[in-house]
Amino acid sequence: MTRLSLSVALLSALALAGCETANQELDKESAAAIQTVLARAKFEMSCPAATASVLSRNLINPEIQSVGPRGPQGTAHAEYTIGVEGCGQKAVYLSVCQIGSISCVAEAARSPM
Repeated sequence: MTRLSLSVALLSALALAGCETANQELDKESAAAIQTVLARAKFEMSCPAATASVLSRNLINPEIQSVGPRGPQGTAHAEYTIGVEGCGQKAVYLSVCQIGSISCVAEAARSPM
């Protein structure tokens, strides 16, 4: 292994050691994702008593947007599939949140054809 590749490997290992795990990131973002989906679902379903639960979740690693002093830079996102139930109705939504922000969007999931 060359000196340069050894340095890159060491820097990468150090950077990863200080990061939270994917599950920790997803746990932190889930409340904002659920609130965003519930606000939309309660309105669309005309059901203030609707409740939500996370059906699946996934951490989307960033595409490299630039290379800075700390290495590749980009924005990671958390993606949640959330089921909503209330007033005799059920719906599924997809919520995507930017990691480290309370910014989330909710979209009604498409029905399989």
